[in-house]
Amino acid sequence: MDRVNATTPSASSADDPARAAFAALRTPEGEQLLAELRDHDPADELATATRLRRTHPAELVSAALGQARLRQRAAVKFGAEDAYRMYFTPNGVEQATRTSVAAHRAARFAGLGVRSVADLCCGIGGDAIALARAGISVLAVDRDPLTAEVARANAEALGLADLIEVRCADVTEIDTAPYDAVFVDPARRGGRGRIFDPEAYSPPLSWATAAALKAPRAALKIAPGIPHEAIGPEAEAEWISDGGDVKEAVLWYGEGFAPGAFRATLLPSGATLSAPAPLPAPPVGPVGRYLYEPDGAVIRAHLVADLVERCGGRLVDETIAYITNDEPYSSPYVAGYEITDELPFSMKRLKALLRERRIGVLTVKKRGSAVEPEELRRRMKLSGPGSATVFLTRVAGAPTMLIGHPLG
Repeated sequence: MDRVNATTPSASSADDPARAAFAALRTPEGEQLLAELRDHDPADELATATRLRRTHPAELVSAALGQARLRQRAAVKFGAEDAYRMYFTPNGVEQATRTSVAAHRAARFAGLGVRSVADLCCGIGGDAIALARAGISVLAVDRDPLTAEVARANAEALGLADLIEVRCADVTEIDTAPYDAVFVDPARRGGRGRIFDPEAYSPPLSWATAAALKAPRAALKIAPGIPHEAIGPEAEAEWISDGGDVKEAVLWYGEGFAPGAFRATLLPSGATLSAPAPLPAPPVGPVGRYLYEPDGAVIRAHLVADLVERCGGRLVDETIAYITNDEPYSSPYVAGYEITDELPFSMKRLKALLRERRIGVLTVKKRGSAVEPEELRRRMKLSGPGSATVFLTRVAGAPTMLIGHPLG
């Protein structure tokens, strides 16, 4: 089954230049270089490399500079305090779960009394770290030797080696029976970039689902754009946003979860909205005084109809996830706006209106429009002390501009 964790282990780091370079970084000389490069400016990299090569081997300098770049990128996901103690690979930075999302998932496991997890396809260890910090012991498995070494180094660097056992192995050969739960994070990127077909994941979604169903409890990380029809009825599906951006989806299996339910969770607040089954299509009607933009996780989870029912509103178009009503409504799951103008789409009319109101700062939002926000702002030639938000969308099927400002 060569698609599963598709890198074959090599005999030793001496056979693999990347592993040899990583081993050099973990020597006292390598650690000293990494400490010196913590705050280096990538724009000065050539001069920095030239200076460092006077006193250090060229291969070590190249490896340290590469790792310094990865740590700077990783700080966004892991926070600077952890990122500058950890080690990364390019794929590891790209595919790792950000700390806030991993911590949320670990907390759900811990809240159900899970004390041990088999983390299959562990990557550089982001989820294993969060699980260990929640007091859960982890078997972290990855078939790629370098990735496994990086995960082990990260567990040691963060003082979690007693809770995290890292094993370089094929995940299909792991006996998960001794563990309270299983977590599977299939690779969703290949040589040509992002993979959209769940059966082209490594391992395929079907294998990961079968592994999850064998465990007392399980979580399966998937791309947030997965078609709903690809989700089996045994899973509770959760979409997670962080700071308003949808980061991932996870399928939960076993005791304590709700098979067939869809859930949207918003971080950092932890607000969560769920429904046992999709509601009927919500009503559609004219634009009222207020417009509400649901969080992306709510949209991905197909829970917009639930919000429409809660606020007593309606959609502006049956295909567009904008909710409207005539009364103010407050909810963590929506951003609210008061609408002052509704116009048929016209660049000329919009430009005239913005000039008349002396709008110098324009926020452009769109759903159902091909117009690019930056191009629109450029053509408006904005000037003045005022600010406004324009929604480029469809209302009852017609291209429409809605102008307003955020509530509160």
